Amino acid sequence: MLQGALAGLAAGGLYAVLAVCLTLMSRLVRVVNFAQSATAMFGSYVAVYLAVHIGLPVWPATIVGILLGGALSALLGWVISTWLAEADTGTRSAVTVAVLLLLISLSFILFGNKPQPFQPILAGPAFEAGGVVVSQVTVVTVGLAVLVSLGCRAVLTRTSAGVALRALSERPTTAELLGIPAKPLSVAVWAVTGLISTLMISIVAPSQSNDATSLAMLVVPSAAAALLGGFRRLDLAVIGGLVLGMLQGALAQSDSLSIARYFLPFVVIAGLLLWSQRKEVWDAAR
Repeated sequence: MLQGALAGLAAGGLYAVLAVCLTLMSRLVRVVNFAQSATAMFGSYVAVYLAVHIGLPVWPATIVGILLGGALSALLGWVISTWLAEADTGTRSAVTVAVLLLLISLSFILFGNKPQPFQPILAGPAFEAGGVVVSQVTVVTVGLAVLVSLGCRAVLTRTSAGVALRALSERPTTAELLGIPAKPLSVAVWAVTGLISTLMISIVAPSQSNDATSLAMLVVPSAAAALLGGFRRLDLAVIGGLVLGMLQGALAQSDSLSIARYFLPFVVIAGLLLWSQRKEVWDAAR
């Protein structure tokens, strides 16, 4: 069970980083980006194509894929910032659902509907403790989850760009009247989160289910982790992602419970949503 939980930390680190990205998007640009992992999936698929069919070395191909994932995310951000600048969060988020479905369909057309032959960027064990082997992927993903969270917090609290982003998220009209460039900053948030997401999926995909739908729908457990922090707190998003990954890994070790790991994110989302609305429900019950 412990080995399974530690194995699940690799996926948990991925969930945590994607949850941080979702939290940043919600806080700074007023979007729940359901295409967060879809743009990353498409970029990583292009990287696999370049490596397997074109013969490009793995690292250069991966870098191209990461840049493409960031560019796709930035393009989506530019479209939303240009034509939906005054729309509410629900409308802006709905557009990303359409992009999610579009990228899954496009990946089927271009690459087929079978898992892709990812070549591992990281492979092998990192260390062994008490008979439990911890892989390099696990160490890197958990480390990146913590670093990304701390780095984002530092940028938002200690840099002029972070102050401008927080001003735009809290008082957008006032910030624009003061001359803060809303669209470039918003597109930059989209681009950075796209780059980070594609990097993480490129690292983890070789050891996970890597068909297009599975990778694109990683947004579901990531959203469950982000929801733990109310799409506001980066630390709780990281904790939620790591815990969810460990729980899924532990459940996978049991034949009778392994199927439950696929439903766990949905149960978490439903439970957190009901808990967040408990006051209204109790008031209505009275």
